[in-house]
Amino acid sequence: MKIFEENESEVQSYARSFPRLFDRAEDEWVYDREGNKYLDFLAGAGTLNYGHNNKILKEELIKYIMEDGITHSLDLHTRAKEDFLRTFNDVILQPRGLNYVCQFTGPTGTNAVEAALKLARNVTGRHNIISFTNGFHGVTLGALAATGNSHHRGAAGVSLTECSRMPYDGYLGDQVDTTAYLDKVLSDSSSGIDKPAAVIVETVQGEGGINAASCEWLRNLQDVCKAHDVLLIVDDIQAGCGRTGTYFSFEEAGLKPDIVTLSKSLSGYGLPFAMVLIRPEIDQWKPGEHNGTFRGNNHAFVTAKTAIETYWKDDKFSKQVKDNGEYIRQRLENIIDKYGEGNFSVRGRGMFRGINCINQDLASKITRRAFKNGLIIETSGADDQVVKFLCPLTIQRENLKQGLDIVEEAIKWVCNKEDDIPEDNDYFDDVRLVTN
Repeated sequence: MKIFEENESEVQSYARSFPRLFDRAEDEWVYDREGNKYLDFLAGAGTLNYGHNNKILKEELIKYIMEDGITHSLDLHTRAKEDFLRTFNDVILQPRGLNYVCQFTGPTGTNAVEAALKLARNVTGRHNIISFTNGFHGVTLGALAATGNSHHRGAAGVSLTECSRMPYDGYLGDQVDTTAYLDKVLSDSSSGIDKPAAVIVETVQGEGGINAASCEWLRNLQDVCKAHDVLLIVDDIQAGCGRTGTYFSFEEAGLKPDIVTLSKSLSGYGLPFAMVLIRPEIDQWKPGEHNGTFRGNNHAFVTAKTAIETYWKDDKFSKQVKDNGEYIRQRLENIIDKYGEGNFSVRGRGMFRGINCINQDLASKITRRAFKNGLIIETSGADDQVVKFLCPLTIQRENLKQGLDIVEEAIKWVCNKEDDIPEDNDYFDDVRLVTN
């Protein structure tokens, strides 16, 4: 590991939690150089919804590469892009009654958010953006201004402006509809909140701690936006592509956002790919006004199209995700009932779930214990106090059960013996792993 210590920046984060040299991966399993195997409940922070090296997607990608298919094309028309657009329109958009044009941005989620915010400002002529407490939208400056996390905001080095923060659903308690507050400040010219170009929201806040907005709150939010002629942007980068049980996380609430941002599992294979969906009436870009050298990844077009054809042509996969999500919910609630003693609560939707712990220390001890027993699982939330479940949606039920068993053992062990957990430097010297 010396090469990483000497040559890689201190900015690395996940590698600190899982100090192993990983060598290969398949489906929900990851293997290190020594041959130890780990269940992956991190899955590229939600990028690998269909698992590692999905065989169906890999076959089509290899075929395309062996045929010398176009790799890089800027925004030129290619066969791969044509096939993706047609499939995405026919299988995803049209059956849901959604009419969008697709903008291909730079390859990451924050690129898509930057484009969405810029477009909203250009279309409306306004500068202010409404975002929400605990929201996370990326770490480039525009997206970071809309992000709530102080750890990330503190690294900006400049003032982060042109965004106003509003309380997310449940932030002021379950009985308070915070969309009514938003409506009030937008109705009052002396509220100090400039009329915004757009509201940007995650239906489930991933990095913010798996906070799931209710369908009623989301519908009220859409109504407020319409009433005040404000664009609604849904950031579906982590919650989308099936994570909540439907392809878009806002389907259950019946929303029709003006703009949608997608990335992470959009390619289906872990290939960099981001996209903005735009109502045609507000697609007012001038040619080349927003661009990027790596906009539109042809290899990702291939795997994204294959993922849609494989998993989303009917509702079978969606039902499977919802069923697994319910299984996760029931298991977690049972675990909390057995060992919680007021220290834990369960949150989330579909296969986007989390265990909220009373503090960061408790969550950290659980994830460390789980890794010791062969499970990769991380934390999120303002203080990293939520144990975050992001296993591949394609996970086999027996492996899902095994992963949850490991979490249950970790919680039981930590609750009974948390004072006996050694410091990090000693902890990883004696790690017992599940091996081949």
